[in-house]
Amino acid sequence: MKPRQTLLILAALALVMWTQSTTNLPGAGAPAAPASPAGGADASASAMLTGVVRLDGPVPAAKPISMVKDSECMKMHPGAVPSEEVIAGADGKLGNVIVYISEGLGSRTFDPPSDPVVIEQKGCTYHPHVLTMQANQKIKIVNSDPTSHNIHPLPENNREWNKSQPPGLPPIEASFAREEIAIPVKCNEHPWMRAYIAVFKHPFFMVTGKDGRFELKNLPPGEYTISAWHEKFGTVEQKITVGAKETKTVDFVFKARRSFGSVSGK
Repeated sequence: MKPRQTLLILAALALVMWTQSTTNLPGAGAPAAPASPAGGADASASAMLTGVVRLDGPVPAAKPISMVKDSECMKMHPGAVPSEEVIAGADGKLGNVIVYISEGLGSRTFDPPSDPVVIEQKGCTYHPHVLTMQANQKIKIVNSDPTSHNIHPLPENNREWNKSQPPGLPPIEASFAREEIAIPVKCNEHPWMRAYIAVFKHPFFMVTGKDGRFELKNLPPGEYTISAWHEKFGTVEQKITVGAKETKTVDFVFKARRSFGSVSGK
Protein backbone atom coordinates (compact mmCIF):
# COMPACT_ATOMS: atom_id res chain seq x y z
CA MET A 1 0.00 0.00 0.00
CA LYS A 2 1.26 3.42 -0.91
CA PRO A 3 2.09 5.88 1.90
CA ARG A 4 -0.51 8.39 0.60
CA GLN A 5 -3.31 5.76 0.71
CA THR A 6 -2.28 4.73 4.23
CA LEU A 7 -2.51 8.34 5.45
CA LEU A 8 -5.98 8.77 3.91
CA ILE A 9 -7.27 5.58 5.59
CA LEU A 10 -5.88 6.63 8.97
CA ALA A 11 -7.46 10.09 8.65
CA ALA A 12 -10.85 8.56 7.82
CA LEU A 13 -10.67 6.22 10.83
CA ALA A 14 -9.79 9.13 13.09
CA LEU A 15 -12.78 11.12 11.82
CA VAL A 16 -15.18 8.22 12.48
CA MET A 17 -13.84 7.76 16.04
CA TRP A 18 -14.17 11.50 16.78
CA THR A 19 -17.78 11.60 15.47
CA GLN A 20 -18.77 8.63 17.66
CA SER A 21 -17.23 10.20 20.76
CA THR A 22 -19.08 13.52 20.29
CA THR A 23 -22.50 11.89 19.73
CA ASN A 24 -22.13 10.17 23.11
CA LEU A 25 -21.69 13.45 24.96
CA PRO A 26 -24.62 14.45 27.26
CA GLY A 27 -27.30 16.25 25.22
CA ALA A 28 -25.54 15.75 21.89
CA GLY A 29 -27.87 14.65 19.13
CA ALA A 30 -30.95 15.16 21.32
CA PRO A 31 -33.92 17.02 19.81
CA ALA A 32 -34.25 20.68 20.70
CA ALA A 33 -36.50 21.44 23.63
CA PRO A 34 -39.96 22.58 22.52
CA ALA A 35 -40.60 26.27 22.67
CA SER A 36 -42.51 27.47 25.71
CA PRO A 37 -46.17 28.18 24.99
CA ALA A 38 -47.44 31.75 25.00
CA GLY A 39 -47.44 33.32 28.42
CA GLY A 40 -45.17 30.66 29.91
CA ALA A 41 -47.97 28.11 30.38
CA ASP A 42 -47.20 24.39 30.60
CA ALA A 43 -48.10 22.94 27.19
CA SER A 44 -48.74 19.48 28.68
CA ALA A 45 -51.41 20.95 30.98
CA SER A 46 -53.12 23.26 28.47
CA ALA A 47 -56.90 23.15 28.11
CA MET A 48 -59.34 23.75 25.27
CA LEU A 49 -62.77 25.37 24.97
CA THR A 50 -65.16 24.37 22.19
CA GLY A 51 -68.71 25.29 21.40
CA VAL A 52 -71.34 26.58 19.01
CA VAL A 53 -72.97 30.00 18.69
CA ARG A 54 -76.64 30.06 17.69
CA LEU A 55 -79.35 32.57 16.99
CA ASP A 56 -82.64 31.85 18.79
CA GLY A 57 -85.46 33.10 16.60
CA PRO A 58 -85.99 34.04 12.97
CA VAL A 59 -82.85 34.92 11.02
CA PRO A 60 -83.13 38.48 9.64
CA ALA A 61 -83.16 38.60 5.85
CA ALA A 62 -79.87 39.78 4.33
CA LYS A 63 -80.13 43.29 2.97
CA PRO A 64 -78.97 43.70 -0.66
CA ILE A 65 -76.09 46.08 -1.21
CA SER A 66 -76.44 48.77 -3.87
CA MET A 67 -73.22 49.57 -5.76
CA VAL A 68 -74.71 51.98 -8.31
CA LYS A 69 -72.26 54.73 -7.31
CA ASP A 70 -69.35 52.88 -8.96
CA SER A 71 -69.77 51.24 -12.37
CA GLU A 72 -66.56 49.21 -11.88
CA CYS A 73 -68.02 47.67 -8.74
CA MET A 74 -71.30 46.84 -10.50
CA LYS A 75 -69.45 45.08 -13.34
CA MET A 76 -68.01 42.60 -10.85
CA HIS A 77 -71.46 41.52 -9.60
CA PRO A 78 -74.00 40.35 -12.19
CA GLY A 79 -76.49 39.63 -9.38
CA ALA A 80 -77.45 41.15 -6.04
CA VAL A 81 -74.79 41.29 -3.33
CA PRO A 82 -76.14 40.38 0.13
CA SER A 83 -74.98 42.12 3.28
CA GLU A 84 -72.78 40.12 5.67
CA GLU A 85 -74.26 41.64 8.82
CA VAL A 86 -75.98 38.37 9.76
CA ILE A 87 -74.54 35.10 8.44
CA ALA A 88 -76.44 32.06 9.68
CA GLY A 89 -76.33 28.37 8.79
CA ALA A 90 -78.55 25.43 9.64
CA ASP A 91 -80.45 25.53 12.96
CA GLY A 92 -79.59 29.18 13.45
CA LYS A 93 -75.86 28.58 13.79
CA LEU A 94 -74.32 32.03 13.66
CA GLY A 95 -71.23 33.13 11.76
CA ASN A 96 -69.03 36.23 12.08
CA VAL A 97 -69.14 36.00 15.88
CA ILE A 98 -65.92 36.73 17.76
CA VAL A 99 -65.47 34.35 20.72
CA TYR A 100 -62.67 35.31 23.09
CA ILE A 101 -61.32 35.27 26.62
CA SER A 102 -62.28 38.62 28.16
CA GLU A 103 -61.11 38.09 31.76
CA GLY A 104 -58.89 35.69 33.70
CA LEU A 105 -55.47 35.83 32.08
CA GLY A 106 -54.15 38.20 34.73
CA SER A 107 -50.73 39.71 34.09
CA ARG A 108 -49.67 37.17 31.47
CA THR A 109 -48.08 38.70 28.39
CA PHE A 110 -48.06 37.34 24.86
CA ASP A 111 -45.82 38.17 21.91
CA PRO A 112 -47.67 39.05 18.69
CA PRO A 113 -47.37 36.57 15.78
CA SER A 114 -44.69 37.32 13.21
CA ASP A 115 -47.07 36.58 10.33
CA PRO A 116 -49.41 39.43 9.34
CA VAL A 117 -53.16 39.20 8.99
CA VAL A 118 -54.63 40.24 5.64
CA ILE A 119 -57.79 42.12 4.74
CA GLU A 120 -58.59 42.21 1.02
CA GLN A 121 -60.72 44.69 -0.89
CA LYS A 122 -62.27 42.50 -3.57
CA GLY A 123 -65.50 42.96 -5.44
CA CYS A 124 -65.87 46.27 -3.59
CA THR A 125 -66.33 44.47 -0.28
CA TYR A 126 -63.93 43.64 2.56
CA HIS A 127 -62.69 40.08 2.98
CA PRO A 128 -63.02 38.95 5.67
CA HIS A 129 -65.91 40.96 7.03
CA VAL A 130 -64.73 40.35 10.60
CA LEU A 131 -60.98 40.16 11.23
CA THR A 132 -59.14 39.30 14.47
CA MET A 133 -55.52 39.99 15.38
CA GLN A 134 -53.20 40.63 18.30
CA ALA A 135 -51.96 44.03 19.41
CA ASN A 136 -48.80 45.06 17.51
CA GLN A 137 -49.31 42.33 14.93
CA LYS A 138 -48.97 43.55 11.35
CA ILE A 139 -52.00 43.89 9.14
CA LYS A 140 -51.78 44.04 5.33
CA ILE A 141 -54.52 45.73 3.32
CA VAL A 142 -54.73 44.54 -0.29
CA ASN A 143 -56.67 46.15 -3.14
CA SER A 144 -57.56 43.45 -5.70
CA ASP A 145 -60.08 45.63 -7.55
CA PRO A 146 -59.69 47.76 -10.71
CA THR A 147 -61.02 50.76 -8.79
CA SER A 148 -59.63 52.91 -5.98
CA HIS A 149 -60.43 52.23 -2.34
CA ASN A 150 -59.46 53.69 0.95
CA ILE A 151 -59.40 52.01 4.31
CA HIS A 152 -60.52 54.07 7.27
CA PRO A 153 -60.58 52.40 10.72
CA LEU A 154 -62.56 54.29 13.38
CA PRO A 155 -61.07 53.16 16.71
CA GLU A 156 -61.77 54.54 20.17
CA ASN A 157 -58.69 53.11 21.91
CA ASN A 158 -56.16 53.28 19.04
CA ARG A 159 -54.88 55.82 16.55
CA GLU A 160 -57.32 56.62 13.75
CA TRP A 161 -55.95 56.62 10.21
CA ASN A 162 -57.27 56.86 6.67
CA LYS A 163 -55.26 55.73 3.63
CA SER A 164 -56.16 55.72 -0.04
CA GLN A 165 -55.24 52.75 -2.22
CA PRO A 166 -55.56 53.02 -6.00
CA PRO A 167 -55.49 49.75 -7.98
CA GLY A 168 -52.12 48.11 -8.55
CA LEU A 169 -50.36 49.60 -5.53
CA PRO A 170 -48.54 47.41 -2.98
CA PRO A 171 -50.38 46.40 0.22
CA ILE A 172 -50.72 48.96 3.00
CA GLU A 173 -49.15 47.81 6.26
CA ALA A 174 -50.28 48.96 9.69
CA SER A 175 -50.80 47.76 13.27
CA PHE A 176 -52.82 48.59 16.39
CA ALA A 177 -51.06 49.05 19.71
CA ARG A 178 -53.96 48.41 22.12
CA GLU A 179 -56.76 45.94 22.63
CA GLU A 180 -60.12 46.97 21.16
CA ILE A 181 -63.22 44.92 20.31
CA ALA A 182 -64.16 45.81 17.68
CA ILE A 183 -62.96 48.61 15.41
CA PRO A 184 -65.37 49.61 12.61
CA VAL A 185 -63.71 50.01 9.21
CA LYS A 186 -65.18 51.89 6.27
CA CYS A 187 -64.24 52.98 2.76
CA ASN A 188 -64.87 56.66 2.08
CA GLU A 189 -65.08 55.88 -1.65
CA HIS A 190 -67.82 53.25 -1.24
CA PRO A 191 -70.17 53.82 1.71
CA TRP A 192 -71.56 50.25 1.65
CA MET A 193 -68.14 48.78 2.43
CA ARG A 194 -67.94 47.87 6.09
CA ALA A 195 -65.76 45.57 8.18
CA TYR A 196 -64.65 45.10 11.79
CA ILE A 197 -61.19 44.51 13.24
CA ALA A 198 -60.91 43.10 16.77
CA VAL A 199 -57.54 43.57 18.50
CA PHE A 200 -56.53 41.41 21.47
CA LYS A 201 -53.62 41.39 23.91
CA HIS A 202 -53.62 37.58 23.90
CA PRO A 203 -54.04 34.75 21.33
CA PHE A 204 -57.27 33.19 22.68
CA PHE A 205 -59.92 34.23 20.16
CA MET A 206 -61.70 32.99 17.04
CA VAL A 207 -64.30 34.10 14.48
CA THR A 208 -67.08 31.59 13.86
CA GLY A 209 -67.93 30.39 10.38
CA LYS A 210 -71.40 29.56 9.08
CA ASP A 211 -71.40 26.43 11.26
CA GLY A 212 -71.18 28.63 14.36
CA ARG A 213 -68.33 26.56 15.81
CA PHE A 214 -65.26 27.76 17.69
CA GLU A 215 -62.21 26.31 19.44
CA LEU A 216 -59.87 28.11 21.82
CA LYS A 217 -56.75 25.97 22.21
CA ASN A 218 -53.66 25.95 24.46
CA LEU A 219 -55.46 27.77 27.27
CA PRO A 220 -53.79 27.74 30.69
CA PRO A 221 -56.02 26.10 33.33
CA GLY A 222 -57.99 28.63 35.36
CA GLU A 223 -61.17 30.63 35.83
CA TYR A 224 -62.22 32.79 32.90
CA THR A 225 -64.91 34.96 31.45
CA ILE A 226 -65.50 33.97 27.83
CA SER A 227 -67.37 36.44 25.62
CA ALA A 228 -69.07 36.31 22.23
CA TRP A 229 -69.45 39.51 20.18
CA HIS A 230 -71.64 40.12 17.14
CA GLU A 231 -71.92 43.41 15.29
CA LYS A 232 -75.73 43.46 15.45
CA PHE A 233 -76.59 41.38 18.51
CA GLY A 234 -74.02 42.78 20.94
CA THR A 235 -72.04 40.76 23.50
CA VAL A 236 -72.94 37.79 25.69
CA GLU A 237 -70.62 36.15 28.20
CA GLN A 238 -70.20 33.23 30.56
CA LYS A 239 -67.90 32.42 33.45
CA ILE A 240 -66.15 29.05 33.26
CA THR A 241 -63.49 27.05 35.06
CA VAL A 242 -61.27 24.78 33.01
CA GLY A 243 -58.77 22.30 34.42
CA ALA A 244 -55.45 20.97 33.18
CA LYS A 245 -55.80 18.94 29.96
CA GLU A 246 -59.55 19.49 30.05
CA THR A 247 -61.75 20.14 27.01
CA LYS A 248 -64.91 22.00 27.95
CA THR A 249 -67.94 22.83 25.82
CA VAL A 250 -69.38 26.35 26.07
CA ASP A 251 -72.34 27.26 23.85
CA PHE A 252 -73.77 30.74 23.27
CA VAL A 253 -77.25 31.82 22.24
CA PHE A 254 -78.21 35.25 20.91
CA LYS A 255 -81.88 36.18 20.95
CA ALA A 256 -83.22 37.41 17.61
CA ARG A 257 -85.29 40.53 18.10
CA ARG A 258 -86.76 43.12 15.76
CA SER A 259 -84.41 45.64 17.33
CA PHE A 260 -81.02 44.03 17.12
CA GLY A 261 -79.94 45.38 20.53
CA SER A 262 -81.30 42.73 22.92
CA VAL A 263 -79.17 39.69 23.64
CA SER A 264 -79.02 36.85 26.09
CA GLY A 265 -76.68 33.96 26.73
CA LYS A 266 -76.63 30.67 28.58
